[in-house]
Amino acid sequence: MQVIVHLIELQPGTEPAAFESWVQTVDYATCPDLPSVRAFSVQRVPPAVGEPRRYFEIIQVSSHQEFEADMQTPAFKGLVAAFDTMALVVQELVGVRLEPGYIAS
Repeated sequence: MQVIVHLIELQPGTEPAAFESWVQTVDYATCPDLPSVRAFSVQRVPPAVGEPRRYFEIIQVSSHQEFEADMQTPAFKGLVAAFDTMALVVQELVGVRLEPGYIAS
């Protein structure tokens, strides 16, 4: 499984509550329309004084090729258009999980 991690900063003037609401009601809701996405979550980073509000997202995809195909869909392009008005990816990490990993049951 391929894992993508994005460090995100909000655009100037974007309210954190508005971004978080969009993530919860639109971004998460669109994931079932993207077959390559196996898991997706956004995490809020506690703000440091004077620093921009930061988040990071973890995207687990079946394969890079399948995710690239999903990126060409209207659903994904709509997410990008909305995201770009609110936030900016400032760093990207891409890796492959050392299987099997651990998840508590």
